[in-house]
Amino acid sequence: MMSTNTQNLRNVVLLGHSGSGKTTLIETMLYEGGAIKRRGTVETRNTVSDYTDIEHDRGNTIFSHQMFVNWKYNKINIIDTPGFDDFVGETVSSLKVADTAVIVLNAANGVEVGTEIVWEYVEKYQTPAIFVINQMDHPKADFEKTLEQAKERFGNKLLPLQYPYNSGVSFNAIIDVLRMVMYKFPAEGGKPEKKPIPESEMERANAMHNALVEVAAENEEGLMEKYFEEGNLSEDELAKGITVALAKQQFFPVFVTSGLKDMGSGRLMGFIDDIAPSPAERPARKLENEMEIPCDPNDKTTIFIYKTLSEPQVGMVSYFKVLSGILKPGDELVNANNGEVERISQLFVAEGKDRTPVSELVAGDLGVTVKLKYGHSNNTLNSKGLERKIRPMEFPESRIRKAVSADSSADMEKLVTALHKIEEEDPTLKVEQSAELKQTILHGQGQLHLDLVKQRLLKEFGVKMNFSNPKIPYRETITGRADADYRHKKQSGGAGQFGEIHMRVENFYDGMDEPTGMNIRQKDIEDLPWGGKLAFYWCIVGGTIDNRYIGAIKKGIMQQMKEGPLTGSHCQNVRVCVYDGKMHSVDSNDISFQLAASGAFREAFQNSKPQLLEPVYHVEILCPDEDTGDVMGDLQTRRAMISGMDSEGHYQKIIAEVPLAEMHDYGSSLRSITGGRAKFSMKFSDYQLVPPNVQNELVKSHAGLQEA
Repeated sequence: MMSTNTQNLRNVVLLGHSGSGKTTLIETMLYEGGAIKRRGTVETRNTVSDYTDIEHDRGNTIFSHQMFVNWKYNKINIIDTPGFDDFVGETVSSLKVADTAVIVLNAANGVEVGTEIVWEYVEKYQTPAIFVINQMDHPKADFEKTLEQAKERFGNKLLPLQYPYNSGVSFNAIIDVLRMVMYKFPAEGGKPEKKPIPESEMERANAMHNALVEVAAENEEGLMEKYFEEGNLSEDELAKGITVALAKQQFFPVFVTSGLKDMGSGRLMGFIDDIAPSPAERPARKLENEMEIPCDPNDKTTIFIYKTLSEPQVGMVSYFKVLSGILKPGDELVNANNGEVERISQLFVAEGKDRTPVSELVAGDLGVTVKLKYGHSNNTLNSKGLERKIRPMEFPESRIRKAVSADSSADMEKLVTALHKIEEEDPTLKVEQSAELKQTILHGQGQLHLDLVKQRLLKEFGVKMNFSNPKIPYRETITGRADADYRHKKQSGGAGQFGEIHMRVENFYDGMDEPTGMNIRQKDIEDLPWGGKLAFYWCIVGGTIDNRYIGAIKKGIMQQMKEGPLTGSHCQNVRVCVYDGKMHSVDSNDISFQLAASGAFREAFQNSKPQLLEPVYHVEILCPDEDTGDVMGDLQTRRAMISGMDSEGHYQKIIAEVPLAEMHDYGSSLRSITGGRAKFSMKFSDYQLVPPNVQNELVKSHAGLQEA
């Protein structure tokens, strides 16, 4: 492998909807660069990327994979990513370390929802982007339609560097308007023959070429003046101008390829090699403290771990980018996230599942190491004495939640341990041990995401996992007011227990008037751990209850609020006024008043028009225009409140407030309704009143469970 410096590195990530042909295109790129001697296929399960058993079983990319190829004088690192939005975490982490995004579109299907999703992150990271309209050999390939859709969604900065001379099953020629030449490929693909552009295409090719010249002139000082004087630019001047335009995201070039037939990938590789920015030419990385770290091999060493995974017989494998300095085996780095010292015992570069040892990696390069004890995804590691922490990757909120269980308590322990190991690898997966719901909840991006976890648990850990719909974290409150008194008395020989409490319970909200008819001695308004507030008023006069029992009385109220009388859910937004009671000089103690307070609160709460609250989520759906009616109809069956509609590109955006109880399996339903062409996001909004008919059903169900 050739030695490299930072200027000779190119880091590209291939993005796009599932089925756009990323894995096949990468195979061709590696073959064209001489990294492999024979091209594999997804069907024969022998591609450099997609090498895991799970990917072989499913026939799709599930994980991001790192590869490289040497092209002329440069090393091009390539990262393949999944196309399903269920695995968006792999895309986010890969984009974090890439310097150029290659967005692959299916020439037959146009711009699909998976491309919409990745574009949001391309914009967020301000990554230079190249578009590739792939599968031009497909019988239904439509270059013009796909390009038009891409411009509608991603803007007029998209400019074709190429277009197909013919497309569909007869595709074998590409007109390159940057070099003003036609590439004609042999039937088996590979190296093309350069031919003059046919006369019938010259007018169109010249118009496209002039558009590129204008972009180049606008983005490089001095070229605009020359362009006005001479009306054209040399090939070197043109390359210089579009290099700047690409780096500044003022220009997104469009290529055409057939990854399957090996047509056009060599030209794409040449463009990446010549025009795409090196890590040194990208803006300095932002640190958490707002300072920056330039990609400089002469600086001290900093690396960022963007991905970890656990391999049998190997242990933890860490994928990283060297942000500054030079990393060598034996170096000791300090983890800025936890302060632990890590020794980098081995260094590798990855070619899919294969790893090759190297003696060093320079700033900007991607690498792999194994058996870090304390290093995890999103961690920054520095040379000793440095205090740098890279801004962490931010992942989308989960869109699906399932309660998980195993067939036995012993298996449940194994299951939870295995889930936490997978959670460490996958930042979009969250394992929650809910004391409130008394369930283990798995949060993910979609049903496919969780199904994959289930499959991995069985294959890698030998543990079977069962899914069920999780309980809903309802809240209970009151809309009225009631008084209650409760006496706790117990005598069992010797000292007994005695406590009597009179209290008023009512709904509480900020800014409400103080209670009337009460002699307020002390008040305490506190935020509850589960949300909402408890306002506690001590209104005892004449010493009927000693102040020393205040703590016990509050504890009794809190215990009852943790399991409300309607459904056993947490109570919130309640004002309690303790205004009278009795105590005994011998038998009264903390436990007596704790139990008395609990009983009085329960009775008063039930007589204060109790009301159930449910969590409501803000949901945004992007779907094709023709599916809008069906999507809205489905939402209405879920008790959704449609709050707005908007257009985004050629998609319709539906904005709604939907109860969490109605969002079970929504991802699967939406995929079914739209044929997989829609996406949605959801975020907690607030708690709202449950409709009376729903509340009655929930209360009956809880009562039945209590009896059982």
